[in-house]
Amino acid sequence: MPANNGTAAWPDRGGHRRWLGREADRILDFYQWTCINPGGGFDWLDADAQPTRDRRRELWINARMTYVYALAHITGRPGAADMVDHGLAYLNGPGRDREFGGWYSVLDAVGDPVVDDKLSYGHAFVLLAASAAALAGWEPARRLLDEASRLIDERFWDEAQGLCADTYDRRWRHLEAYRGQNPNMHLCEAYLAAADATGDGAYLDRAARIARRLIGEQAAGHDWRLPEHYTADWQPVLDYNSENPDDLFRPYGSLPGHWFEWARLITQLHATQAGEPWMLDAARSLFSRGIEDGWDSDRGGLIFSVDFSGRPVNRDRFHWVTAEASGAAALLWRITGESEYERWYQRFWSFADRYLIDRVHGGWHHQLDSDNRPADSVWKGKPDAYHAYQATLFAGLDPRHGLAASLLADEGVRS
Repeated sequence: MPANNGTAAWPDRGGHRRWLGREADRILDFYQWTCINPGGGFDWLDADAQPTRDRRRELWINARMTYVYALAHITGRPGAADMVDHGLAYLNGPGRDREFGGWYSVLDAVGDPVVDDKLSYGHAFVLLAASAAALAGWEPARRLLDEASRLIDERFWDEAQGLCADTYDRRWRHLEAYRGQNPNMHLCEAYLAAADATGDGAYLDRAARIARRLIGEQAAGHDWRLPEHYTADWQPVLDYNSENPDDLFRPYGSLPGHWFEWARLITQLHATQAGEPWMLDAARSLFSRGIEDGWDSDRGGLIFSVDFSGRPVNRDRFHWVTAEASGAAALLWRITGESEYERWYQRFWSFADRYLIDRVHGGWHHQLDSDNRPADSVWKGKPDAYHAYQATLFAGLDPRHGLAASLLADEGVRS
């Protein structure tokens, strides 16, 4: 990438910000109204924006889409408020288990639970959605925030470990022995948003505890290749799912996309009152490892997974990996001012523009093969807008806050 020759860096250029705004609108256009399920909540869309999965409703999709449109409402997008209303109605209605508490993982077309386990992954996104909606002006969302926070605290949070558990049965009687870093990462993100929404620094302290365990201990102890899977007492299981390496939510190996995602999150944490000196150095190390192991210098793009010596496991490119890498690059550039991060930010967006953006059907291709051609061996269709839409906002993110609070400040809005 060429030098900027004294001009503003991309994240601060007016032309780039306008381009990002157009891309944000294009992403939202793909989902808005089309993904609404008439029985409540949001559908998983296929590559052509048609509802799929027999109109099954997944908790993580419903919470993430509510979050996305809460952010869009803050920016002044017409119709976004209706989307948030629809999402909150699902989380307060059919998606809720009124008998045993919490939220169902998956409902079928008639509203019966297909998967009634209670997953911390989905519950973390409920907290994120409620926090963003509360900041965007939905007063009832503050009650949802409090409820989700209390349930996570009572059911999933392990105070002794400073981390959350993963999966219960519907009645909260059986806790699976498996532990995963992914729901903890998203809980860290949700705690940052909840701190913005409530002003309660205890959420930041929780987020910092998660980061210390997973990044300060586990990632640092494995040469910045973060283990994804653990035993009940949080011992890493490095060969977990080696026979099923492309499992949708529990893939084998270590995932460069999560290294970038964590690099962004701990850069944000570092800028808060809970920040600790090691966090910025760790973010740099995660980013560097992601480039070294993940970037395909021959064909471009970031591969999905590697083993713990850095050898590729799955060379396909998933859209969320590039989206999160752009966020990490933007924040590390803003904090450090180092041109290396801005050059990578440009490179990631150029790759997305050339290969990931679907200008025929809309949205982003969720998966490409190793030759950068659309594929669907792991990700079928385009389930939600969460990663791609956030990527269009990271250039303006205030590192001290989450996206909702940053947008409020940027737009001059008061909830």
